[in-house]
Amino acid sequence: MTQTTHARAVLLDMDGTLVDSTSVVERLWLAWAEPHGIDPETVLSVVHGRQGHQSMAILLPERDHAINIHENQVMLANESSDVEGVVAIAGAEALLKAVEGLPHSIVTSADVALMNARMAAAGLTVPQLAVTAENVTASKPDPEGFLRGAELLGIEPADCVVFEDSGAGIQAGLAAGMRVIGVGKHAAAHNPTYVVDDLTQVAVVRTDDGFELTIG
Repeated sequence: MTQTTHARAVLLDMDGTLVDSTSVVERLWLAWAEPHGIDPETVLSVVHGRQGHQSMAILLPERDHAINIHENQVMLANESSDVEGVVAIAGAEALLKAVEGLPHSIVTSADVALMNARMAAAGLTVPQLAVTAENVTASKPDPEGFLRGAELLGIEPADCVVFEDSGAGIQAGLAAGMRVIGVGKHAAAHNPTYVVDDLTQVAVVRTDDGFELTIG
């Protein structure tokens, strides 16, 4: 079923939404978890969409936060240098071109270096505006990143549409008071406003006061 919604700004998650980085994320996080004896299924249910130090805090709740901060910096560096298997999500390049000149931003739990590395590996152009790990104090599912993106664009949250794949990200977008297009086979389980298999199922048409998104 095709649906249409009007927006004045688009806020785009990166991992799982614009780029498929699943293979490297899972490879590095399972390697990190193995010495701690953490069940792989538990690891993979936690790490997607969150900043690394928050994932570590959930997986090792008794550990000193300073250790998590340090190991997260190591993890980010490892992820930035390992882009094997990182590819664009179907339709990502076309969507980014469609919103050129319209208010839009990436909102990612990655830092700038990791964002640039993965977008480059996927052959995608980084938008002029990006909210990264350096710009927030709280990770998704906290809505801070999406609210910050709306603020920088000068658009009310209710006029923004979020593209997200993970449970943490979808929860963050909804908590920010935004409509959320869930991307990918796992998105529907987290009750986004709309669901698509990939970005080929989204079309953008400019209007006098923003743009219309046709979904499905």
